[in-house]
Amino acid sequence: MKTNFTKSLLLFLLTLSIGQIAAQHSIAGKITDAQKQPLPFANVILLSEKENSTPKGVVSDDNGNFRFENISEGKYSIEISMLGFKTKISEKFQLTANKTIDFTLKEENESLDEVVIQSKRPVIRQTAEKLVVDLENSEMLNSSLQDVVKRVPGVIVTNNGINFAGRSDIRILINGKTTDYMDMDTLLQDLPADNIAKVELIEQPGAEFDAEGSGPIINIILKKNVKLGTHGNVGAWVGEDEGIEYGTNASIASYKNKLNWQLNSGYSAPTWRDDLFIKRTVGTTVYDQATIEPYDPKRIWIGGSIDYYINDKNTIGLGTRYNNTTSDRISKSNTDITTPTTLERFVTENTFDRDRNTFSFNPYYEYKSETDKLLVDFNYIDFKNENTNDIYAVTGNTVPFTNQRYLQDGKYTINTYRIDYVKSFTDEFKLSIGTKYSDVDTDSDLKLFTQNNTGGFDFQAADSNRFLIDENIFAVYSKVNASFGDWSLSGGLRYENSDTKGTSTNTNTTRTRIISELFPSASVSRKLTEQLGVNVAYSYRIRRPNYNSLNSFVTVYDPLTSEVGNPNLKPAFTNNYQFNLTFDNQPFFTVAYSETRDNLFLFIAQDDATAQISRTTINLEDRKNWNFRLFGPLDFIPGVEGFTGFIVDYNKFASTELVPNLLLEKWNYGWYTQASYKLPWDVNAEMSSYFGSGALEGQIDVGWIGNLSFSFGKKFMDDRLKVNLGINKVLDRGFVGRVNYDNINANIESNGSRQNVQLRFTYSFGSKFGKKKNKRNASNDEQNRIDDND
Repeated sequence: MKTNFTKSLLLFLLTLSIGQIAAQHSIAGKITDAQKQPLPFANVILLSEKENSTPKGVVSDDNGNFRFENISEGKYSIEISMLGFKTKISEKFQLTANKTIDFTLKEENESLDEVVIQSKRPVIRQTAEKLVVDLENSEMLNSSLQDVVKRVPGVIVTNNGINFAGRSDIRILINGKTTDYMDMDTLLQDLPADNIAKVELIEQPGAEFDAEGSGPIINIILKKNVKLGTHGNVGAWVGEDEGIEYGTNASIASYKNKLNWQLNSGYSAPTWRDDLFIKRTVGTTVYDQATIEPYDPKRIWIGGSIDYYINDKNTIGLGTRYNNTTSDRISKSNTDITTPTTLERFVTENTFDRDRNTFSFNPYYEYKSETDKLLVDFNYIDFKNENTNDIYAVTGNTVPFTNQRYLQDGKYTINTYRIDYVKSFTDEFKLSIGTKYSDVDTDSDLKLFTQNNTGGFDFQAADSNRFLIDENIFAVYSKVNASFGDWSLSGGLRYENSDTKGTSTNTNTTRTRIISELFPSASVSRKLTEQLGVNVAYSYRIRRPNYNSLNSFVTVYDPLTSEVGNPNLKPAFTNNYQFNLTFDNQPFFTVAYSETRDNLFLFIAQDDATAQISRTTINLEDRKNWNFRLFGPLDFIPGVEGFTGFIVDYNKFASTELVPNLLLEKWNYGWYTQASYKLPWDVNAEMSSYFGSGALEGQIDVGWIGNLSFSFGKKFMDDRLKVNLGINKVLDRGFVGRVNYDNINANIESNGSRQNVQLRFTYSFGSKFGKKKNKRNASNDEQNRIDDND
């Protein structure tokens, strides 16, 4: 049914778009200086009023002439920029026939090497498929990916992960590439934010994206060098959270002639704390548990990329990155066990010795012309996680307990091969096709040792396990984008075949899972007025169990708390629907609905005989989510830029297969604000906050939540030195909730350190605005970079 509908939609789009191809015209002109001398090699950008249109760029010739061919009728403006001259933008004009327009540029009064091209896009913009947040000019301090995603409207980050509009099943990509080899907590804390340019919140992924994931995708776009010349920056920061924290970073980039390269590296030693409090009743016994878990990891990273422009149309390049995180810490757990007549106490400590290494390597080839774009891409990722965990009783413990040692080693290797081709028949009609093949190999090895009477540790083979996964996914897709008048449409179809084999060496068993499925997606947009637009979108997606949850072994956090793997998990399938109203292409009002079958659900169970509580991922029969969002700009407040918004979401989890039947449902009301403003003495300030009435975090009914942070920045030394002061977690109420299902009656609180202060210095050096070029090939290359950077 879905397949026939999608094919009909694609045929309709193709027929409709071809029939709407408008007349094609040319725009030409000449660029001179104040003395009427021609200006060669000037950058000329044609900007269209149409939503989601791509700017076109050319370079003036030796006589200062430029020309755009095959331009459809519509409303346009032209931007002219050249090194050493002021940027000039034409008045908007309606193109109905061939047009000639000349420009005269004025020289810069200041001794700048290059004119900076200012973005015409808002900081936040909404399309049918995604919400884009540009963070490059933000004053708010961002030290890790966790800080960055907090800037996305509606995203809540707590000790328990990420939540958006009542959904916690969020997937993170970096430059559109998978990060599934890492757990969410590792990724949020370990990825530095220094080179992140913008964040895309993709609620309705098109066919070009993997169908993986039932919730939104957060796609992290890393910065790419687009400035001419050689330039860079060095930075250092110091702060206080759960102790003194500090870090440093440096980057350098160069873009000359046909070669563009950049390098970056850094070191950080942050501190924070995650506390967990659980109070539960088992029969007539009360278990009151407090776990204090400090973190002080040491991170080091180095990365770089190089692009070589063979000619105007062909480019080759590669990027690579290495990240290492080590952590030696001690977690303390204290549990009071109270009966009507007795009091006992579990007092244990966990020592963690972790060493995580990630290496990625990404070569590519790109062909790009006015009408065609071909990208051939290979991505290799190697992730290793080595962890030694000792759990032992300490002074004050009154309950017999055998000290334990866990050795947990994980190795993940991902090879991805991808080809994408885009053909632009006209400005109104574009066809995309592509294919992708990924090969994932994981090796998770858990070894348990228990302490003997002589102080040594004995290996426990029955409670140890090595779990191997070999997964191959093949995908092909096609997508059509079309527009006519005030309408724009897109429709796509993706086919994926996955073959997953999981082997347990402990039981010597292998499970195989093969999934072949079609995944349609579609969106329709219409411009209602000059400022108001509307769009609707649909996507069908799959969420496969992550590799760690398929491992059947038990991970013990303390004598009473553990997590159990589940090799019997099935994938979950989700239908997503969304309606948006936009104002100036920014989010205004949204209604979204999703329904998931076989939802992957983190289930909490309790053994009354031992009083042990455990978590395991199961397939839940049904899950529904509604969310309503209303956002608006703060421009009506003098001197203030930013947004404020409200989100109302409803979650329902249900299963008749559990005993007793499970039915959890709740409404949540949230308020989000992010504002920037200028204080006296040219101090830039930002404020970020969110408050929520409470929500369902799986089985846990969570109470109200809130966060408030500030940042202040000032520039010195001709804007080369930037100083920032960040005061984070001014208000930070984390995860406070309750579990009341079957035999579980528990109050849970997960909170962290209460305040974080950071002072950061960044100094930019080298060619601030690039160096003037006098060769045609350099200007042509810059034109290509402008096109690519849209």
